[in-house]
Amino acid sequence: MENFRLKVFRAVAEEMSFRKAAEVLHLSQPAVSQQIRALEEEAGVRLFDRARGDGHGTQIALTEAGRVLVGYATKAAETMEEAQRALAALNDEVVGELRLGASTTVAQYVLPRILGAFMKQYPHVHLSLVSGNTEKIVEAVVEERVALGIIEGPAMRRDVKTERMVRDEMVLIVSPNHAWAKAGAIEPKELMKVPLLLRERGSGSRRVVERSLKRVGLPLRSLRVAMELDSTEAIISGVEAELGVGFVSRWAIGKVMRLGTVRTVAVEGLEILRDFSFVRLAGTEATGAAAAFQRFAAGTAGA
Repeated sequence: MENFRLKVFRAVAEEMSFRKAAEVLHLSQPAVSQQIRALEEEAGVRLFDRARGDGHGTQIALTEAGRVLVGYATKAAETMEEAQRALAALNDEVVGELRLGASTTVAQYVLPRILGAFMKQYPHVHLSLVSGNTEKIVEAVVEERVALGIIEGPAMRRDVKTERMVRDEMVLIVSPNHAWAKAGAIEPKELMKVPLLLRERGSGSRRVVERSLKRVGLPLRSLRVAMELDSTEAIISGVEAELGVGFVSRWAIGKVMRLGTVRTVAVEGLEILRDFSFVRLAGTEATGAAAAFQRFAAGTAGA
């Protein structure tokens, strides 16, 4: 419903490149240039300054008129999206943009199945997804770069609100060749004797593991932390390569357990349970596509 020329203009202004805007819009670069020229003629002002770069093609910058128009074009796009949602609501449809953020374990192991089913039910939603550790996703929510986040650990901030999506359990995995692979269970103190693979600082998984180990008398300083890794997949690969042992989400090990490349080992007295949680700004409610997704995911994740 947005005016097409303004849509092209916003894309060029965001990318600061006719070529990149053409890629985003799936248009040819000459078509983008033509739309900008037509808009400049219609408005009676120049919107971009164009200058030849030093061997790097044409460089562009917004003129003062261009900067003014960007503000109005953005407001117009937001107004038309709101109108589209309002019209769709009359027919119980969900449309518009859905900007999601998800921590790495959730994005890789939990969301694909949910998103596939959601997009089939709501084909008019335009989805974008960013992933990172829990700290980064909470930051994206606070900065309003995403409408809704899903995290795997405590938010550690008071300016956001969390709600459980689904319960998760973290388990200890070892290589099939490890001495513990056939053990029914081990004492917590045994963990002090082996190299441990941990997620990086800022990871929700790491926070949960650290807290749980501390409760059974194993502060981090008492353990042999061999590596700090930036993903669950990296921990699983490290365990498969016999670089150490590690704690990962049970959601993440279905395939490797079927292949027999890792084993789970119980630790007596240690149960690491956590929530995968929705996170949004405190004092706000999810609306539109974000609200529809939250309802859908909460009903689907545990199924």
